[in-house]
Amino acid sequence: MARGKIQMKRIENPVHRQVTFCKRRAGLLKKAKELSVLCDAEIGLFIFSAHGKLYELATKGSMQSLIERYMKCSGEVAADDQEAKEKQINMDPKEEISMLKLEIEILQKGLRYISGGGGGAMTLDELNVLEKHLEIWIYHVRSAKMDIMVQEIQLLKNKVYSKQQTSIYKRR
Repeated sequence: MARGKIQMKRIENPVHRQVTFCKRRAGLLKKAKELSVLCDAEIGLFIFSAHGKLYELATKGSMQSLIERYMKCSGEVAADDQEAKEKQINMDPKEEISMLKLEIEILQKGLRYISGGGGGAMTLDELNVLEKHLEIWIYHVRSAKMDIMVQEIQLLKNKVYSKQQTSIYKRR
């Protein structure tokens, strides 16, 4: 006998919602572990409950090492930028000045284009430069976001630890 299709909407009854959360969380963690074992994949998973409780899974190593690895992989854009900077070091100062002026002009035109301020049509090269800079900015935003998440996770862990210590002292 087949199961009925579950309608995807918020469960209104808080007790049923909590039971469903616990069961599905356990199922999700189990699936992540199975995927890790079967496919030799490294998996990092964060789950925040409606009450702000953190559940995490790092299948190989620690969550911190997975986050650092993620930052390195998403930092490939920054590595490309580093190579471009190294090429600029070997450049004549006049060439560098003219290239920087051109890049500033392209970025200003791109900002006008993005904001709809009548920047006019952009060439393919100009759009490629703009795309590269947008990717770098996205990398910086993601880095800042990950730093904040790591700090918040540490704060939550500290709160959990202090509550555990408080409950231990109360039992005595």
